[in-house]
Amino acid sequence: MRFDLVTLNLVLAIADTRSITRGAERENLALAAASKRVSDLEARLGVSLFERHARGVRPTAAGRALLRHIRGLNASLHALESEVAEFARGIRGHLRVVANASAIAEHLPADLAAFAKKHPGVRVSLEELTSSEVQAAVAEGRADAGVFIGPAQEPGLLCRAYREGRLSILVPRGHVLARQAAQPFDALLDFDIVGLHAGAAAHEQMLQRAQALGRPLNARMQVHGFDAIAQLVEAGLGVAVLPSVVAERFAQLFAVQPLPLREDWAQRQYLVAVQAQPVLAPPLRHFIDLLSPHREQA
Repeated sequence: MRFDLVTLNLVLAIADTRSITRGAERENLALAAASKRVSDLEARLGVSLFERHARGVRPTAAGRALLRHIRGLNASLHALESEVAEFARGIRGHLRVVANASAIAEHLPADLAAFAKKHPGVRVSLEELTSSEVQAAVAEGRADAGVFIGPAQEPGLLCRAYREGRLSILVPRGHVLARQAAQPFDALLDFDIVGLHAGAAAHEQMLQRAQALGRPLNARMQVHGFDAIAQLVEAGLGVAVLPSVVAERFAQLFAVQPLPLREDWAQRQYLVAVQAQPVLAPPLRHFIDLLSPHREQA
């Protein structure tokens, strides 16, 4: 079944204006022509897209499903237009990179800057995802390269070691845990935990460890962003586990204190991954070689 953009945009306009008449006007179509387009589309799909009522129209459940796809299609078309237009400005390639929050906070900015300086004709876009989402995005072709906390779980990925990181505990200044230079993870389980949302690598590691100890993880507050975590810890609302580099940085900005986490799993390995393929496009190959020079493939 083929769709034309004029009809799809008309459906979107009708939904936005709640009126076939105003939707037709927005798309510069005669009312009769617009009505026929909608009725023809409904006949082809075998469903009603709009419910008619005294104050206009509203989308049916099928209509709302179609609208989600139309908006996604328009966003993809806009991205396509923007990316192709960049070639007129000298851009010679585009890399879609996804990474987990820790990698972005610890290591990636400097490496992305180095790549941009060395390859000014390649545009790099970066999106933050959880480690599992990063792997899925690369495996499904929605991203060209991904950086995440190992181990690799998605089949069809070619992975290399990127960098290592370490987790630390973050507590308010003067907290009872700060009486010792380092603490094991189980000492945190007596307190509320402030952390990233479920699915984040650190959260999943803490959850697995708590389950192994047979104790609950009191994850009372889950937020997006390490700075929010630091402010909540400073306010005395819990303790946190963060990348050491980030924890040390926040110790200079907030009334918080980083402590070493005395656990083997506190040492973490970042991997950079691409889809397994015989030959990588030159921009992607240069990017991977910069992030993981002279390292064996994992």
